[in-house]
Amino acid sequence: MLIKINSAAILGLEAYQVTVEIDAQKRLPGQSIVGLPDASVKESRDRVRAALENSGFSFPPGYFTINLAPADTRKEGPLYDLPIALGMLIVSEQIGRRNLAGSFMIGELSLDGGVRGVNGILPICLSLKAAGVNVIIVPLENADEAALVEGLTVLPVGSLREAAEYLSGSREIEPYRVDIAALFPPEPDYGLDFADVKGQGHAKRALEIAAAGGHNILLVGSPGSGKTMLARRLPTILPPLSLSEALDVTKLYSVTGLLDGKKVLVTTRPFRSPHHTTSDIGIIGGGRIPRPGEVSLAHLGVLFLDEFPEFERNVLEVLRQPLEDGKVTISRAHSTLTYPAQFMLVAAMNPCPCGSYLDPLKQCSCSPFKVQHYWDKLSGPLLDRLDLHVEVPRLKKEELLAQPDGELSRTIRARVAAGRRVQQERFQGSATFCNARMTPRQTKDFCRLDGEAEGLLKAAIMQLQLSGRAYDRIIKVARTIADLDASTLIQAKHIAEATQYRNLDRPRG
Repeated sequence: MLIKINSAAILGLEAYQVTVEIDAQKRLPGQSIVGLPDASVKESRDRVRAALENSGFSFPPGYFTINLAPADTRKEGPLYDLPIALGMLIVSEQIGRRNLAGSFMIGELSLDGGVRGVNGILPICLSLKAAGVNVIIVPLENADEAALVEGLTVLPVGSLREAAEYLSGSREIEPYRVDIAALFPPEPDYGLDFADVKGQGHAKRALEIAAAGGHNILLVGSPGSGKTMLARRLPTILPPLSLSEALDVTKLYSVTGLLDGKKVLVTTRPFRSPHHTTSDIGIIGGGRIPRPGEVSLAHLGVLFLDEFPEFERNVLEVLRQPLEDGKVTISRAHSTLTYPAQFMLVAAMNPCPCGSYLDPLKQCSCSPFKVQHYWDKLSGPLLDRLDLHVEVPRLKKEELLAQPDGELSRTIRARVAAGRRVQQERFQGSATFCNARMTPRQTKDFCRLDGEAEGLLKAAIMQLQLSGRAYDRIIKVARTIADLDASTLIQAKHIAEATQYRNLDRPRG
């Protein structure tokens, strides 16, 4: 007897349908699983046997051939346990199949017959809904996540017996629903605020510009000057995520298993801060079957790299493609996958190995050669991709002892959101969503300078010996400053402010 059960699998961020075919033959007892299963799939034989017997069913005699179609795509993970177990029950006529037609099912089985949650439920449900699927049976742990997909009937089960009784028609399962609007807080609570930061008005202004235009930024300053404090507060002034953006971010966290069980939808901008010992695979993603790295987990948020020159050179260089393209493509023998990586890079570093170069309060012990060698760890092309270079000086004694008197994050966020709305209207109908991501054609069309601004920009190019990419960055940053200033044309004052953020391109000892 042959039975077919609908299931699904995840490949990157996309899902595809998998048909679990189970054929029973009157032979010596045994099982074989085919269809390019990995070790975790093959181990389902033992989990299924224990789950069946501990759920009050008998393990059927005979030889079972289990095929996971399509057979030319590698299958991984324990999400086929539930359909395999139910298929064996139907084949052995221990349960009926009244509700089998049109139902898709996914779930890992525990040895006592419980159904455990699996990773990647959200992208699976989104893909199935786009393919016209209407009903999916999921683990109870994944019900909130699956119910984020509107128009899909989500039936949660906590045990193998519940699923078996539903298929037989002896149990009704109420479709699970969530109020998506209620998941978004009226006011994001980051636990941090720009009002906590003393002084550093120049750096705060630079971070506001970076947030408004989605620009990458480099913070250079002595230890204790507040670089990390400023960087960690950047998400608090970014515009809130829209529903579509929140779903895009949540998909990435779903496939990597990083979703908080109590918070199934990521509603605040991600902030990722990997240690400088992180490998290039950890940053960019990879593995035998490629998984998202830090650049993708920071999608639509902030990637903060503290102690920037301490990262390995090859780690820093792999950042160049996602910084330029907003995505990362990972090729392996079995597959080539592309993950989104539209993040804001915030890099922080000391001005020299000892950290006191140009510090008016402390003598630097580094030779000019050591300072130059320290900066040479950062390639010119990488520095060019950082739109703003900002010096963060050590606070004076008076500033340190004074009470914080800066603006609240929500006040700055309102200005940033207004600037972003201007950009949304400007780029409507295109894939571009902020000034930092403008194409060359868009830069030409939307970054018009008045006569005085053109003259100032030409002088800056000659004096600072800027590369073509650095020139492009200045234009885009000036466009953002003009948007914050509600100006259609880029004026000389906008070019002047944008240019001052490039004076740390190549410092000399």
